[in-house]
Parts: sequence; structure tokens; C-alpha cells
Amino acid sequence: MATITDTIPLKRALLRDLLKRVSRLFFTTLAFVPRSVRDQVSLSYLFARAADTIADTDLIDRPQRLQFLRQFKGQFANDQVRWEDVRAIQTVLIPCQTNLAERSLLERLEDCFHLYLNFSPDDRTRVRRLMTTLTNGMEMDLRVFPADSAPHLTALKTTADLDQYTYLVAGCVGEFWTDLVCGHLSSLSQWDVPDMARIGVRFGKGLQLTNILKDLSRDLQRGRCYVPEPMLREVGLAPTDLLKKDILPAFRPALKRLVAVAMDHLDQGWLYTMAIPRREVRLRLACMWPILFAGATLQLVSTSSDLLDPTVTLKISKGQVYRIMALTTLTGGCGLVGTAYWWRLRKGLR
Repeated sequence: MATITDTIPLKRALLRDLLKRVSRLFFTTLAFVPRSVRDQVSLSYLFARAADTIADTDLIDRPQRLQFLRQFKGQFANDQVRWEDVRAIQTVLIPCQTNLAERSLLERLEDCFHLYLNFSPDDRTRVRRLMTTLTNGMEMDLRVFPADSAPHLTALKTTADLDQYTYLVAGCVGEFWTDLVCGHLSSLSQWDVPDMARIGVRFGKGLQLTNILKDLSRDLQRGRCYVPEPMLREVGLAPTDLLKKDILPAFRPALKRLVAVAMDHLDQGWLYTMAIPRREVRLRLACMWPILFAGATLQLVSTSSDLLDPTVTLKISKGQVYRIMALTTLTGGCGLVGTAYWWRLRKGLR
């Protein structure tokens, strides 16, 4: 009779296919992540997407979503998985999924946990710490924003709330990534792990703030305003004003401040990337790309006249994505070339 360990290669192959369906760009990038941490990174991403799917399943009321999210988080409270809880989540949420990739992810949730249990104790601890923090951020979303529609629009109360949120849903990934790669790559043995983890937090915050600005109009329609009320008051606006497309000129000073905060975080991310030894080309590229993609996205955000139009999707073109990947790959993750491109993106912001 086959054991769980015997079926791990098969489950890994199935989950690679699942990852490709859930995010083709992430799947492509994953090929450049060092092999020794590839499974841990890919599975953590799938767990995060599963938690996000639970939090965003609008067909289930908010108290139930919070309940299932906490039930999911509970699987990372210790070194045991309660399979009946996992199956309860699947039973209720799978029929509610219209997105085929998200449905497939929930259907394979047990496979994900079997792979997780096959990790080393240290890696399981890293994943547990990450998932506990990430789900706290998703719970914050569900608690702070009372409904999923524009008529119930609510804004974050303080800039500290925004900083906390970006840490919970992305900054903690910088900590996880740093701890993971330092635990598996001897080339990073000279790194001061706590110090680099702090820089990694800034890296993650910059990427999340970029996503918040890119998706601003869509989130407003879902009742979520991540722009803190004090920043809006400084430019004479209320959260509901952002539902008007023509208010963008009045909002631009606040937008400029937020873009500047994102860029400051991403600058730290670039320093983090340049601290990676040149011989770790794959690791450098895996860090370079999201920063360069974010810089290009912030250019769109800062110059778009349609930022507050929910019918318009702000997204850098596939051509630009492939150009960035080709340039940095062909130059072997060269710091001079990458930094020149990063500063070029920075200069394009206004």
C-alpha cells in the first residue's frame, strides 16, 4: 500500500499544474527561484491564495467567512492538521467558486497540506508563522470593512493602520523569504538575518502598496478605501469622493504621497536585491522582477487619467513584462544594468 511519502512526487506534479492555472506569471517566475526553496515558496503561495479565496467568497456572509478563515488559520497553530476542518471548508466553499482555478485550488487543499507535512520541522515553522500573519491581515480586511459594496464604503482610520495592513498581508512575506533562503543557501551565510528581514519587510510593503494603488477603483467599488482618512482630509476629500472619476485632480497630492511611500519601500527592496551575491543569479532575478514590475506599475498609476474609473484595469503590458525579464536575464542579473533600469523607472514618476 502506498504511503503519503510515496505519493509526494505525484502530489507535487499535480500542484505544479495547479500553480500554473492559478497564476501563470508566478509559475514562470518560480522557475528562477532556487530549487532548494521552490516547493516551500510555491506551496506558501497556494496557501495564501486559498486563504484569500475564503476571505473573498462573496456568496458566503462575512461572519461565516471569518469563521472559515480562522478555521483555516487554525491548521497552522501547531504541527497537526485537522482534516475534518479542511474538508468542512471544502464542502461549503467549493460550490461557491465560479473561478475554475480557485475551485481547483480548494479541491486540492488536502494535497497541499500533505506536502506541507512532508517539509522539515524548520520549514513547517516558517510556513506556520507566515500563514498566521497573512490570515490576520485578511481578518483585518473583513473586520474593518463592513460590507462589499460602494454604498458601504469605509476608509482606514490612520496611516498606522495602512502600515500595519501592508505588513500583515505582504511585509511578513519578506521576513518569511529571508528566513527561508538563509536557512537553505550557504551563499547567504554572511547575512545578518534579523537586519535583512527588516529590509525584506519594507520590500513586501512596497509591493503591496503598489497593488493597493493599482486596484484603488476596484476596491472602492467593494467598499474598501485603503487611503487613510487623514490623508484624504488634508486634500479636502472624503472617502466617498473617490467614487467620482473627475475628482482625480484633487486627489493627486495624496496619491503622490502614497506613490512616494511605495517607492521608498521599493528602494529598500532594491538594496536587499543587490545584497544577494552575484553568483545567485536566479535568486537575484526572482527579487529584481517584482520590484521592476512594481516600478513600471507605479508609473501607470501616477500618470493615468483613469485611476478612479472602475471600468479601466491598470496593468503593465505583457510586452513590458517580457522586456524586463529578458533584459535582466540576458545580463545575468547584473546590478549595474538593473539599477540603471530601476532609476529610469523612478525618473518616470511624477
